[in-house]
Amino acid sequence: MSGTTTAAVRWRRRAAGAGANRWVVLVVLCVSLLLVAVDATVLHVAVPAVTEDLRPGAIELLWIVDTYPLVCASLLILFGTLGDRVGRRRVLLLGYTLFGVASALAAFAGSGEVLVLARALLGVGGAMIMPATLSILRQVFPDRRERALAIGIWSAVAAVGAAVGPLLGGFLLEHFWWGSVFLVNIPLMLVSLPVGRLLLPESKGAGEGPWDVVGALTAAAGLFGAVLGVKRLGSGELGPLTLVPLAVGALLIVLFVRRQRRRAHPLVDLRMFARPAFGTAVGCIVLAMLALVGLELIAAQYLQLVLDLSPLETGLRLLPLTFAAMAAGLAGARLLRRFGPRRTVCAGFCLTAAAVVTLTAMGGADNPALLVVGFLLLGFGLETTLFGAYESMLSEAPPEQAGGAAAIGETSYQLGAGIGIALLGSVMNAAYAPGLSSVPGVPAAASAAAGNSLGEAYEVAGRLGGPAGEILRQTARDCFVHGLHVTLLVSAGLLLLGAVMALRLPRVMQCEAPAPAVRVPSPREAGQPRVSA
Repeated sequence: MSGTTTAAVRWRRRAAGAGANRWVVLVVLCVSLLLVAVDATVLHVAVPAVTEDLRPGAIELLWIVDTYPLVCASLLILFGTLGDRVGRRRVLLLGYTLFGVASALAAFAGSGEVLVLARALLGVGGAMIMPATLSILRQVFPDRRERALAIGIWSAVAAVGAAVGPLLGGFLLEHFWWGSVFLVNIPLMLVSLPVGRLLLPESKGAGEGPWDVVGALTAAAGLFGAVLGVKRLGSGELGPLTLVPLAVGALLIVLFVRRQRRRAHPLVDLRMFARPAFGTAVGCIVLAMLALVGLELIAAQYLQLVLDLSPLETGLRLLPLTFAAMAAGLAGARLLRRFGPRRTVCAGFCLTAAAVVTLTAMGGADNPALLVVGFLLLGFGLETTLFGAYESMLSEAPPEQAGGAAAIGETSYQLGAGIGIALLGSVMNAAYAPGLSSVPGVPAAASAAAGNSLGEAYEVAGRLGGPAGEILRQTARDCFVHGLHVTLLVSAGLLLLGAVMALRLPRVMQCEAPAPAVRVPSPREAGQPRVSA
């Protein structure tokens, strides 16, 4: 065999090995994302056990639940852009370490204050992990066709994590104490940390100019205030503790934007938003999450309070949504190549709107077939939308800004979720309460109290007893179903607005020559010492 032929064979073997390693890297990144996604929802089912054991006050319990998403959402831009400067792999590995330590602290917390601190540290770790996974994925898969498939798998794993959290939490609580929902993270972190150190490549942006520390802190404080205000607004609280954080957060975000426009080397290059595909994709993510999260919350209440299903049965009823989302994530790359971003995202919005309208047939009686069909359409349509929007956003961003772009996408996801709960929750309350303002045969005070929520209406009906209690219970149930129908129609309108917005996305998937990939170490090299960038 000639020297030229031998060299060609060696080159092909190295190329094949590098390709295989890219998919190993994807597995490591997906495990990271799965941990963060599960931890965002796993505590929900453990709240009663935590309350019984630690006996936190009402405010303290609220912070135990909300600290993680608040801290995580507010720090995404800070750590996403820091990864572009000091190395995305380095930030990710630090996030692994902090996540593991915070999980142990949360599992053995002896008071509500310690648990709040642990949840805050988990939020910091999550903010380090989430944008790093997406930005490393952007670097490891420079070819857009392969990257689309990788993002589809990544988004399918995110859907699985969100659904597995409550089911895993319920299983652990049946066999162990509440701290086990956090302790389960530690073995996975102990595996992910050395594997990530060996297999994940280091990459960073150009790093021109100093890192804008003031800008990063301004963005973090502004997002914290905005998300806190939106979450309290979604709970129906309109006092100073809601309006002041909202106003201060909005002001700080405006100051952050003005600062970035004036700087020669901005923390986040806002010129990315001048690209129609990037700004449109971010808007699509916000609208999709705005419609989804409020619907999930209301659907869970409908299944438990109207249909009288247990939490486990409710989780199982929502599984078709998760399976459909997984299927859409895995099929998304093929859909994107064949139909292009514009038609893919637009069709996803339209399919989701059709699913939402279908679900308006839900009534006071259980209809399993309708729910399965509606949730299947909802999961497939929404995941198609999110996948297409994320892929377009990430592909439009310059490679050196991958961390900042990923942080913007994740922040828009979190803000959309918070706004969705606030907006659709307000619509639900506005449609539900008037029907209970005066119920025949029920005292006015009892009717007024029942108008706060369906759960409170059931409590009031139980105290009343007799025919009056039964009348109140049935009236509240009918009003809730009416409110649900109104909320679904409003959500469908928002989704159709998203479909119109998606028309600004590119018609075809531009697959230009890929930029040079970040080199992924081979298995042989992974076992040798190396110098990080």
